[in-house]
Amino acid sequence: MDFIQTLLWPLRWLVELVLMLWHQLFTFLGMDPAGGATWLFAIIGIGGVGRSARIAVTVRQIKAQRRMMDLAPEMKKIQAKYKGKTDQFSREAMSRETMALYKKHGTNPFSSCLPILIQMPVFFSLFYVLRHASDGTTGIAFMTESLTASFNQASLFGVAPLKMTFTQGWESGNWAVVILLGLNMILMIASQFFTQLQIMSKNVSDETKNSPMYRQQKIMLYIIPFAFLFSGVAFPLALNIYWFTSNLWTMGQQYIVIRNMPTPGSDAWRARQARLKAKGKLTDEEVSEIDRIEGTASVQGQRQQPMSKKRAKKQGQPGSVQKPGEPGNQDDAGNGGATGRDDETGSGKTNNGGSGK
Repeated sequence: MDFIQTLLWPLRWLVELVLMLWHQLFTFLGMDPAGGATWLFAIIGIGGVGRSARIAVTVRQIKAQRRMMDLAPEMKKIQAKYKGKTDQFSREAMSRETMALYKKHGTNPFSSCLPILIQMPVFFSLFYVLRHASDGTTGIAFMTESLTASFNQASLFGVAPLKMTFTQGWESGNWAVVILLGLNMILMIASQFFTQLQIMSKNVSDETKNSPMYRQQKIMLYIIPFAFLFSGVAFPLALNIYWFTSNLWTMGQQYIVIRNMPTPGSDAWRARQARLKAKGKLTDEEVSEIDRIEGTASVQGQRQQPMSKKRAKKQGQPGSVQKPGEPGNQDDAGNGGATGRDDETGSGKTNNGGSGK
């Protein structure tokens, strides 16, 4: 454990600096230095700074997840191609084709994990800073003795200490902490579930929804959020609220990205194209793309063939005389030039059947 703390030393230094600056800001604005709200806003401020710095990485994660789901049908074809082949040559060929597929789509399985790999060290650095403060130990830089004592006195509503965990609240009979952490766990599970549901229900193409990978991720949708049960029990109240507000940030960020950069062919993409179409902001290329994806593209250059007078009269349409040299109506040609003979009888000159003289 000492090795991990040593490894996180630079981040702990940075976390203490940001925490101290936020605490001083809220104190300067007239809030109680030892108040629970002051410390809670300062801790949430760390999350705001961290998430703002990771916006670009998070957008890349969302795009990577989208591309991974889009390539699922092609990945399935590669797996089917080498199914049952266990020789080394086949495995190497499958690996090459898989890597080529990732390169083609500009993604890889680890791209979507990058924000988590960045976020977790920050989270655990904050955890160690608050844990040392809870034990009355000063920090490595900016968590002075006075700030440490101030944090230990901080409580929400005067009854729920920020440093207390669910287990400590249960054992000490502090039901305010137990209730607040219980509600926070429910909200964290719900926010995580809704965040993933946004992607899977609105930002996935129809083709991807039929793939095995999508079905597996749909199962994980109902399992992963319950991991927050562990965090709710193991971590203090302040850290749990920090995590919940981070989930809210992610949920809002996902909404903005999905609304403005949806996956082509998804429900969110169709909704965005409908909004742009209503505002007249779609280009001809975008309209063509809609038609291609939705399968409603019309055949270019096709025109309605003119009809003979007699055939137009039968169909109740105004007749039009075929110009000499133009191809005749397909139905008339299929009748072996019958229409042409009828017209020849009527006018002696017109030949719409494309047949003899």
